[in-house]
Amino acid sequence: MICKTILYCGQPGTIACDANCSKAWGINSRPSEQLSENPDDYAYLSDSELKDAPALPGTSEGSDMKPQRPEDRLNRWCARECERCSLIAPWDGVWDASILKDFSERVYNIPSSAPGAGGEG
Repeated sequence: MICKTILYCGQPGTIACDANCSKAWGINSRPSEQLSENPDDYAYLSDSELKDAPALPGTSEGSDMKPQRPEDRLNRWCARECERCSLIAPWDGVWDASILKDFSERVYNIPSSAPGAGGEG
């Protein structure tokens, strides 16, 4: 895990990620499966279901795009677009690696839709 203290919308915070940039598609580009007619009911595919993400997935935040070199990581694209990155605001208190999404399995936008969660999924 990597992390960096930043200013986000004028407020101090920390961004953290698993540093697996080769699997970072971006929140608006990561392939998913629609689970029902509800547009919010979908699951992001797991890393094992996908090939590596494109080096440039076609999204940007201001002038920042997906980092191409390790020393460029945790930029604005990471903070706002990367699905693997989490923003921790100072009022959230202490954090650890469990705040990061685990893409070793599908990530459900509506957790109750996950198999075995008691929903219809």
